[in-house]
Amino acid sequence: MRKALFLSLAFAMPSLLPLSGPALAADPSIPVLVPITGFLAVEGKSQRNGAVLALTQAPGGLKVRHDVSDTGTSPEVAVNAFERAIDDRNTVAVVAPMLGTQMLALLPVALQAKMPMLTMSGTAAITQQGNPYVFRFFPDDHVTKTAQVRFAVEERKIAKPALIYQTTAYGQSGREEILKLLKARNITPVYQDALDVSQKDMTAVLAKAQAAGADSLLVHLHGGPTALLLKAASTMGLKLPIIAGSGLSQPSTLALLEPAELATSCAETGSSPISAETPEMQKFVADYRKAFDQDPDAFALGQYDGTMMALQALAGGANTPDKMTKALASTTYKGLAMTYKSNGKGDMAHSAVVICFDGKSRVPTIAKHYDVN
Repeated sequence: MRKALFLSLAFAMPSLLPLSGPALAADPSIPVLVPITGFLAVEGKSQRNGAVLALTQAPGGLKVRHDVSDTGTSPEVAVNAFERAIDDRNTVAVVAPMLGTQMLALLPVALQAKMPMLTMSGTAAITQQGNPYVFRFFPDDHVTKTAQVRFAVEERKIAKPALIYQTTAYGQSGREEILKLLKARNITPVYQDALDVSQKDMTAVLAKAQAAGADSLLVHLHGGPTALLLKAASTMGLKLPIIAGSGLSQPSTLALLEPAELATSCAETGSSPISAETPEMQKFVADYRKAFDQDPDAFALGQYDGTMMALQALAGGANTPDKMTKALASTTYKGLAMTYKSNGKGDMAHSAVVICFDGKSRVPTIAKHYDVN
C-alpha cells in the first residue's frame, strides 16, 4: 500500500521529486574521448589538451561539460566510451579519438546515433565512407603527404627515396598516398620497409636503405619511432635528407633528440605552433604552456581550432547534435592554424606546412606552406 501511494504521488506531483542525473543537466556537453595510454599516448594527450583548453575558453560565457575518457588503443574501448557519452541527452558533439582503427569502428555508431564527431585522425578512409557525422580538423593524408612529397621532390630534388612507414592503419594510409604521389612524378622508392610500433633498433632498416642506394628517407612513423630512427641515423653518420611525417613536429618527440640529430631533417605537419608566426599564435602557445606546462603541437592546435568552431556554433544556437552537424557542414571558421571548411565529406583542413631544423635548435622554421584542394 505504501509503495502504491508513493508511486501515485510521484506521477501526480513530479515537482516533488529531485532532478538529478546527467540526462537532466542544464549545461551542454562535449565529451573528450582520446587515447592517453598506449602507443599513441603522446599524440592523444595533445589532442586532449587542445580540446580542454578550448572548452575552458568557450566564447560568450558558455559553460560546457567535457568529461575526458581514455580510449587506449582498442576499438572496443572507444566504442564503449562513445556509447556512454551519447547516453547523455545534452551531448551536442564528441571529440573523437585520433587513432584510425578506433575512428573506423566509431563511424557506424555515430551514424546510427546521428552524433557529430570532431577528430584529428589523419587516416584517409574515415571521410571516404559517406558518413555525414565525421569532421576532421587535421589535414588528411592526401594533404600532408602532398606537402611531404612536393617538398622532397621540388626543394630537396630527391630521385631515389627509401620509404619507411608504420604497420598501423595510419602508416598504411600514408604509404598509399606517398606511393601514388611519387608515381605521378615517375619516382619509385628504391627500398620500402614497414615497422611495428614496438621496434626499437632502427640500424638494420637504415643500413638496408643505404645499401639500396637511397638518396633520401621519406618517413611516415609515429613520434617515438621517428625519434629512434633519427637517433640511429645520426649515430651511423647517415647524411641523407630526411623528410618525415607529422610525428617529428611534436615537441615531445623533439625533446628526445639533440639539435644536432635533427640537422638533415624536415617534416610535414598541419601547423607548427612553436614557430609562432603571429601574435595570436604566440598567445595560444603562452596559454597552452600555462595550462599544461609544455609546448603545443599541431594536434593540440588542430583540436583547439576544431573545438572552438563547435563552440562558436553552439554559441550561435547549434545546441543539438542535428544543429551542430548542419553548422559544421555548412560554415567557414577562421582558426589559428588555418581556415576550416568542409569539402562535403567532413574534411575541414586543407593546408599543411613543411618545417625544417638547422641542427642548432629544436625549434623549427616553416620552410613552405601548401594549400591542397
